[in-house]
Amino acid sequence: MSHHVVNLISIPLFTGAIGYLTNWSGVWMLFNPVHFKGWRVRGLAGLAEVLPRKIQQIPGIAHGGIGWQGIIPSRAAKMGSIAVDKGIAKLGSPSEFYKQLEPDKIAEHILASAREDIRDVTERTLEREHPGLWHDLTPRMRERVHERVQQQLPEIVRELTDDIGENIDHLMDIKLMVIRRMEERPELANRIFQDVGKKELRFIINFGFFFGAALGFPLVFITEALPYWWVLPLGGVVIGYVTNWMALWMIFEPVEPHQIGPVKVHGLFIRRQPEVAEVYAKIIADDIVTLRNMGDELLTGPQSDRTRWMVQSRLRPAIDRSVGPAKPAVRIAVGRRQYDAIRESLAEEAVEYTMTPLADPEFNRQQSTEVRKLIADRMRVLPSKDFSELLRSAMREDEWLLLLHGAVLGFGAGLLHLAIFGPG
Repeated sequence: MSHHVVNLISIPLFTGAIGYLTNWSGVWMLFNPVHFKGWRVRGLAGLAEVLPRKIQQIPGIAHGGIGWQGIIPSRAAKMGSIAVDKGIAKLGSPSEFYKQLEPDKIAEHILASAREDIRDVTERTLEREHPGLWHDLTPRMRERVHERVQQQLPEIVRELTDDIGENIDHLMDIKLMVIRRMEERPELANRIFQDVGKKELRFIINFGFFFGAALGFPLVFITEALPYWWVLPLGGVVIGYVTNWMALWMIFEPVEPHQIGPVKVHGLFIRRQPEVAEVYAKIIADDIVTLRNMGDELLTGPQSDRTRWMVQSRLRPAIDRSVGPAKPAVRIAVGRRQYDAIRESLAEEAVEYTMTPLADPEFNRQQSTEVRKLIADRMRVLPSKDFSELLRSAMREDEWLLLLHGAVLGFGAGLLHLAIFGPG
């Protein structure tokens, strides 16, 4: 077999390898590394502000770094915003998610977990604010105070969980909550793509080889008709670019199914909507819209002062009731201002202990089941366009990087072919 024939036969194999390598490395670049790897360059951040927007979008450039970070984790905040706008906000409101977490069971869990903590808070606060009064009480009288506080707890906690449910849409911004979680844990953005689009990502990689090899056959005839050294590198650019573009198109397009003869054409990701709904719902319910995260947002988010005020307003009357008929005498004994300070201090410190049980991992796991079901049920009936946008919109403005990457690798593979086999 002549060198020329071997050269021609090798072209489809090389173009298949181009397709596979560009798609495999393109998928890797989507997710890795999770955190930026590279070098900070003095003055680059300022220069980036005047560079074209496309250049600014390259991970690291806007922050003055040369290196790489996976496209998806580098866009974690944006992913969180899109996840809410395109998906979570359409799947349920904060109040609906809260109802699915079963406020009655939340109240029971808080009650069971907080009893000893509230007792310690009561003891510690009175010791700190008015040690003389507390020590002057007999053990029986102290125990009576604790008993009255404990008697108040069931009513306080149930009123509290009801209040949160009625006001939660104003107490927390679910979009900010999701963005914060994504920024804190950019690997969650990766999980959404990798778990939800697992089959499609594998398809992209495998499709690269077969489609690249198929494009290699017409390239054989082109090289015969145009026996110039630049034909193979240029062909590699086209094949690397088109292979990536075609793979992305087949995953998300067409949004609505079309029948072409006996073949139904429909985006590969979109046609799996019922299956994907379960996977997506599990990630959101187990790691993002959780009771723990909602509780943390209520206590530390932008509206946390309103949450704390609401909890304290429920606790203050309970403290008065715990003193019982002795309240007037106690206020006289310690002074009105001191009594109010004790009550305020006790209410403020009790807020943390009342909400802390929401962080219990086992309780979160149990309660996430209903949220998962709500999200999955609603996601199954999302319009196809909205469903497609869940993943596509987060990638769209960065797709040019993947296409450019394919073109560059294709050009390099064409030069490598020339180096091994020569121009013809």
